[in-house]
Amino acid sequence: MRIGSRPELWKRGPVLAALALLLGLLMLLHATIPNRIGNLGSLVETLLPWFALFIPVLLAAALWRRSASAVAALLLPVTVWLNLFGGLLGDKSHPGSDLTVVSHNVGAENPDPVGTARDLAASGADVLALEELTQQARGTYEKELAKTYPHHTVRGTVGLWSKLPLSDTRPVDIKQDVGPLADTKPAGIKAAYNRALRTTVATDQGPLAVYVAHLGSVRLNPRAGFWTDSRDRNAQALGEAIAAEQNERVVLLGDLNGTTDDRAFDDITAHLHSAQEAAGDGFGFSWPAKFPVARIDQILVRGVQPKSSWVLPATGSDHLPVAAGISW
Repeated sequence: MRIGSRPELWKRGPVLAALALLLGLLMLLHATIPNRIGNLGSLVETLLPWFALFIPVLLAAALWRRSASAVAALLLPVTVWLNLFGGLLGDKSHPGSDLTVVSHNVGAENPDPVGTARDLAASGADVLALEELTQQARGTYEKELAKTYPHHTVRGTVGLWSKLPLSDTRPVDIKQDVGPLADTKPAGIKAAYNRALRTTVATDQGPLAVYVAHLGSVRLNPRAGFWTDSRDRNAQALGEAIAAEQNERVVLLGDLNGTTDDRAFDDITAHLHSAQEAAGDGFGFSWPAKFPVARIDQILVRGVQPKSSWVLPATGSDHLPVAAGISW
């Protein structure tokens, strides 16, 4: 207390104090950061959890400078970060569930599709969604998963394998192909690279609408900034399809190429909520597999109760599989 009451300690480190306040305001007001320049707002929201790394750096500098004002200013970013992500730090899972769902971007360049398929079959999933299926690997997955999953459907590069019967399966138009030439392409060519589907899973508790989606990729480069045009267009179209869904019980499985903090998914998160946030342990980062820094593979639900959510061990893909147990 005597040290804190010394006036000179409060006068030291004004730059550090300003940086601490700026960090806190950046996290607090992230939704107001415009996307007009290089999609800066979406980039900040994608990396938002990692802003916590600046806090110990500023704290160390404040202690080295013996700046009481900088230490006090750090209360703002700490409070804001805990308010945003503190709920993810504990284990919110509960034992028991009626249905286990798994989603995995298996990777177009996966060197071991056989091993990946066998790992997924052993995961205990009742419903398994795969994204980034290639024509070359599709037969391998169908063969290796056939014994565990008697029902399956594939539309373009996404598919769903299930222990329960499927019906009313159809592709979902997420506006993957747009522009002057889009209308001139034959339907068969468009179907080959379709990246979203909707089907109904027959459960003991009634029909469950399941969507599988793989949204467009994003790019980060010095000139264009955070390029998300195709992904954002896909997200808006998928959000419209989910908003129009008549079934009260809905599960979305897929690689959305973005985190749920990103404003680009507002149309989706307005109708669905994250199983990881509701019943997971930690952030559940899924990409890249070797050193995960973001959860871009999502399990989002409506009308069902997430009981648990977790990340499965790595396969031959550059993504990690994600899983959730849900109940009615």
